[in-house]
Amino acid sequence: MPATRERSAARTPQSRTATDLSRRSPRRAPRQRPARSFWPYALIAPAIGGMLYLLVYPLLRAVLISLQDFGLRQLISGDAEFVGLRNYRALLSDPRFWEVVARTFAFMAVNVALIMSISTLVALMTERLAKAGRTVVLCALVLAWAMPVVAATTVFQWLFHSEFGIVNWLLTSLGFDSFDRYPWFANGGAAFAILVVLIVWQSVPFAAITLYSALTTVPTELYESARLDGASGARIFRSVTFPMLRPIFVLVFSLEVIWTFKAFVQIWVMTRGGPGDATTILPVYAVQTALSSQRYDLGSAASMLTVVLMSGVLVLYFRQMFRQEDESQ
Repeated sequence: MPATRERSAARTPQSRTATDLSRRSPRRAPRQRPARSFWPYALIAPAIGGMLYLLVYPLLRAVLISLQDFGLRQLISGDAEFVGLRNYRALLSDPRFWEVVARTFAFMAVNVALIMSISTLVALMTERLAKAGRTVVLCALVLAWAMPVVAATTVFQWLFHSEFGIVNWLLTSLGFDSFDRYPWFANGGAAFAILVVLIVWQSVPFAAITLYSALTTVPTELYESARLDGASGARIFRSVTFPMLRPIFVLVFSLEVIWTFKAFVQIWVMTRGGPGDATTILPVYAVQTALSSQRYDLGSAASMLTVVLMSGVLVLYFRQMFRQEDESQ
């Protein structure tokens, strides 16, 4: 007993106070997780519903029509017969379809190569300009980018008009008398070249602005180190700039492939695929088949094959890019 009293007496007032407070203080209740609210889902529901209605439903409807016997009579009456893959077999056995496929890939390759090359050069030039020059170039790119597609196509039609076009007048003034009233759109190669120039002119602003924005994120110390090592401008681009901006280049390339693969408005307004089939690519071929022949099933099948081919090009490109990245690591 005396030892017990001595130990209890030896306890300091602070320890007794802390012990009493710990006994008196109630235990904290466990934190409850906040209940999930349905408001975020309700807010995004209209956007998701609109996307499903405007994108997914037309795609599924086109797939269904491509598997049916769907002509003008079926469009009015609605009693389309299911025929399976007959429309796809008819397209794949048509020699004209394969000519259009080859022309589409050639059109895409020429456009994408020119767009990526010119936009990269414009982005590199813009980065090296002073503030005033950079502002002028960027404003010009934005204005060209903002011009409506139909308006730009109409302007190009007037530029290359056989009688009133400024291109013929300029070439004739320079001494090329053979271009007096030259019918540009009656020549297949000339019409194809004009469309390439138009698509490149419309596509370069977006690609150049995107690449320029990416160039501003590259640290200047990397450029300075490369210059101190004696690297040339081309070597700096290959070893420093391109590896740093590879994801942006992949993104821009993919968007330009999609943009040129589905170029329809410019061709339809300017040439409607002519002369002959010189400017007919897959989207134009699909519309021609659906409207002129009233074969909406074949037109839908051509559209689906266009989507498949475009997706195949992107998949092959991505696989090649990822393989190169794995080898470099």
